[in-house]
Amino acid sequence: MNEVKEALRNVEQKYKLFLQQQFTFIGALQHTREDAHDMIRPVASISQVQAYMDHHCHSSTDRRILTLFLSICNDLSNLCHKLENLHSANTTRDILERCKLLLSHSNDLSTIRAKYPHDVVNHLSCNEARNHYGGVVSLIPIVLDHMKEWVAHAEKLPQQRLDNVSGGSAACEQRAAQEAAARAAISQTPQPPHLGAQTSTSNKANARGQESRHGPKKQLHDTQHHSGKRKGPWKPPGRNA
Repeated sequence: MNEVKEALRNVEQKYKLFLQQQFTFIGALQHTREDAHDMIRPVASISQVQAYMDHHCHSSTDRRILTLFLSICNDLSNLCHKLENLHSANTTRDILERCKLLLSHSNDLSTIRAKYPHDVVNHLSCNEARNHYGGVVSLIPIVLDHMKEWVAHAEKLPQQRLDNVSGGSAACEQRAAQEAAARAAISQTPQPPHLGAQTSTSNKANARGQESRHGPKKQLHDTQHHSGKRKGPWKPPGRNA
């Protein structure tokens, strides 16, 4: 996309140079039309300008400005083909189709007019704007506006396409974070021991429980047994009472 923006800026710079010489451009068209005896019909196509330059241009100044106009149109046409390979969404494709139609050498430009903020038509007389040059001077600024519109839409396309495919980048990031937290919790949870170890531990616990239950009774029985044998005071052995 950066390469596209740079190419578009280069075309705009060339157009600014051309715009400063609009009166020279109109003069070149006037001279070539006179030489071609074609003073009635409007200048309505790129191919018409090309024909004037190829067959009826005798001034180096006129040739230079006509060549600059045709060069800008060619640059815009090449940029259209480059943009066509980048995105195929309906919005951008429609914009490019309009640009390609306008830049077609046989397309009739007589009815198009560049509107505000462009003032190229305002620099013409009423007769020139209405009947002769209003369309041809409007071509480049209109196409440049379409190109800028294409860039604005194309920059939004990756995010929109991601939203359509995966339900939104924010949702994907949230789901990924939740899955990562779940995996971390599982990895930190102690793993259960082997079944045999569980059984052995359970048996040992049962044995300790039985000892704790039977042990005190046996000790009490032994105490009672010994206490039953010793009735009366104790006498040392070997002595008679």
